[in-house]
Amino acid sequence: MTATRAASTAAPGRGFWPLRDLPVLLWLFAAVVVALVHPWMPAPRWLLVHLVLLGALTHAILVWSRHFTDALLHARPGDRGPQSRRLLLHNLGAITVITGVLTALWPVTVLGATGVAAAVLWHGSDLVRRLRAALPARFTGVVHYYVAAACFLPVGATLGVLLARDLAGAWHTRLLIAHVIVNLLGWVGLTVVGTLVTLWPTMLRTRMAPDAARDARRALPVLIGSVLVAAGAACAGTLLGTAIGIAGYLAGLVIAGRALVAPARRRPPVSFPAMSTVAATTWLVGCLMALTLGIGTASSWAEAGTRFEWSVPFLAAGFGAQLLLGALGYLVPVALGGGPAPVRTANAVLDRAAPLRVAVTNAGLLVCVLPVPSTVRVLASVLVLASLAATLPLLVLAVRASRRAKAQAAADRASGVGPASGATSGPASDPTAPGRARGLAAAGLAAVLLAVTVGVAVDPAALSPGSAQAAGVEPTGEVTTVEIEAQDMRFTPSTVSVPAGNRLVVVVTNTDDDVHDLALDNGAATGRLAPGATERLDVGVVGGDLEGWCTVVGHRQRGMVLHVEVTGGQPAAGADATDDGGGTAGTAAGALDLLAPPPADFRARDAALPPLPPRDGPRVHRETITVRDELHQVAPGVTQQLWTYDGGMPGPVLHGQVGDRFEITLVNDGSIGHSIDFHAGTLAPDEPMRTLAPGESLVYAFDADRAGIWMYHCGTSPASAHIANGMFGAVVVEPRGLPEVDRSYVVVQSELYLGDQDGSVDGDKLAAEQPDAVVFNGYANQYDHRPLPARVGERVRVWVLDAGPNRSTSFHVIGGQFDTVWAEGDYRLDRRDGGDGGAQALALAASQGGFVELVFPEAGSYPFLSHVMVDAERGAHGVFRVTE
Repeated sequence: MTATRAASTAAPGRGFWPLRDLPVLLWLFAAVVVALVHPWMPAPRWLLVHLVLLGALTHAILVWSRHFTDALLHARPGDRGPQSRRLLLHNLGAITVITGVLTALWPVTVLGATGVAAAVLWHGSDLVRRLRAALPARFTGVVHYYVAAACFLPVGATLGVLLARDLAGAWHTRLLIAHVIVNLLGWVGLTVVGTLVTLWPTMLRTRMAPDAARDARRALPVLIGSVLVAAGAACAGTLLGTAIGIAGYLAGLVIAGRALVAPARRRPPVSFPAMSTVAATTWLVGCLMALTLGIGTASSWAEAGTRFEWSVPFLAAGFGAQLLLGALGYLVPVALGGGPAPVRTANAVLDRAAPLRVAVTNAGLLVCVLPVPSTVRVLASVLVLASLAATLPLLVLAVRASRRAKAQAAADRASGVGPASGATSGPASDPTAPGRARGLAAAGLAAVLLAVTVGVAVDPAALSPGSAQAAGVEPTGEVTTVEIEAQDMRFTPSTVSVPAGNRLVVVVTNTDDDVHDLALDNGAATGRLAPGATERLDVGVVGGDLEGWCTVVGHRQRGMVLHVEVTGGQPAAGADATDDGGGTAGTAAGALDLLAPPPADFRARDAALPPLPPRDGPRVHRETITVRDELHQVAPGVTQQLWTYDGGMPGPVLHGQVGDRFEITLVNDGSIGHSIDFHAGTLAPDEPMRTLAPGESLVYAFDADRAGIWMYHCGTSPASAHIANGMFGAVVVEPRGLPEVDRSYVVVQSELYLGDQDGSVDGDKLAAEQPDAVVFNGYANQYDHRPLPARVGERVRVWVLDAGPNRSTSFHVIGGQFDTVWAEGDYRLDRRDGGDGGAQALALAASQGGFVELVFPEAGSYPFLSHVMVDAERGAHGVFRVTE
């Protein structure tokens, strides 16, 4: 009982300590936010795991293992200063690690990991110093757990740094498994096992098992050795050795766990901290058993990696998050102190609806383990998140309730009222009555069951397990699960096999830096997957071959297709492989009438060249360009869902002179990954031209060293589809000594490959180079109906850019002649030379540009067009309206 009393008073100084108490809540709050917005976050799964384990749980370990050490060794707590500095170093290091990984800046990741490792090593050395200075005690062995755990984390941090270098293939999988084993089983696991030896009986308010200290001493070398074996075997590439190491760790848990069984038998867990702790340890044991079997029977490291990565979210949420919240539920009231009444008051708050919360969390996680439809999994995950997150406001309410109870106790003492005279001693700390507890647990299970029912009701795969593809096939009751990756415009593997009559579950992981999805021709689909996201798609019972593809525009045409081959059945009469699920012509092309006038309120794109900003020394152009999905009319009666820079097609025209500097901030507010490539600058494309996931941004800076009308565009694959769907624009860089003119216009030619009405570009037409329209500045024939003005005798300069993506242009003005022609950086004809030559057209290939100048001799309407006549008839046509 001595150790039990010591553990119960292990609070590091009573009351509120911001650097001790706030970071855990902030890390957990950040995890909740990321869970809610994860479709728009980079690497959301990695981020969630590290917010919980690296941020919240590691901070809690640094705090409480130190103070359990003080209690068990009967040592003075000491000055807060060194510990505060350690905690600050850890939290800054963790933030830096997350920043480095999300921004792909490896030196930043190294810096952050070094800070975290240094904080933990500092913590471990402090424990060793205290251990040496202390007198022998019964539970000194628990401190040995903490010291051993502190030795593991720097190793795990080093492995994590290596993983951030994007190692490929089996090496990545092996290091990932070793990294998780060292950190989760070494750093976290050893700390948890050692702490529970003394903390578990105090949670249950009962006495400790007589052999607890002995069992803890015997288990420690088994646990340490097992972590070393498992992680070492993973690095060495031995699947069986890795499985044996994990099995050995399970054996160590059994040895140490014997000390936990006897207290639980005497007083079963009924409070939230105790129930959450039991659930957490159950998830740890269950996941380790599954991993021992899964890795031991895997035929390759790829298969082992898939099984291991499947377990990580359940270890993080089921074990890590539940354990942390359960421990906080017990330790926070103790840390707040103030006497029995405030502690009981805080406990009562944290125990609110405890059976309901624990039931929802664990039943919801169990549903996610099963091969359920994606809708069911999403709803169950939402319930789990809500249940776990409910502890955070309860912690805040517990702090307030404790303060009120302290104030009441102080008032009672001041008035001379004591417990003997009837003073209120606070609410009872006994857990919920058994009958009500069972009712709350049943309510939690009912909520999860309702989520499953709703998910099945709205998921086609769940409604039709014997789908059309399974017609005439007797369901076998077997489930075939396959794992595929989406990367580099391919599904890997691109062909999977399933026995006829089996239910097919496809686990899709997007390992690319762009958004992808998977749709099958029986109607099953994953929905859009952000980079790093994984989705389990229940296809249903399969009786015939299936075809699948990525529905993001252009991705299917680039080869993102999946073939499902059924063995033992007949090929299904599936959809035509060339059908993109939305038709090839659609209603937009059918509505195209190039002779129709636009609506009366139509406003043409302003073709005037934007003026130069004032020049006072070196001119720096700072602009923010935002990627947005916009519904635009591109011809009378024809609308398309475009991907745009700043909402227009083309994007904004940037205007500068040779020697200027451009600093462009690109923000991706679109639905998929995009990028930007400025032809006007020269620099390595690796970083500034990388694809940005939705929500990301970057600054693209370049110097305009050479003159031209330069194209900028999205280079994300397939670039042809991104350009054809609106992602292009012009940068006009004037040459030195360019004479002033009366009017300057910018005309950008591009092509339209119309999809469905209100849809996006048709990838099949684009691949076949069959445009529906060729347009100037994004709209067919717009300057026929809204002519560009000029006056007789004015000198007019027309900057022309061919944005393509495929067609060339031959810019011509009917009734006019060019006396100046400048193309791709040089004059082909310069009126200032005094010659009598002229030009009739400016010929440009895709992405080329230049300008022409002319003077209109008399009033009238002067058509301008591409003299590739079929394109002029497709919409590349306009008019100059010249007046006296």
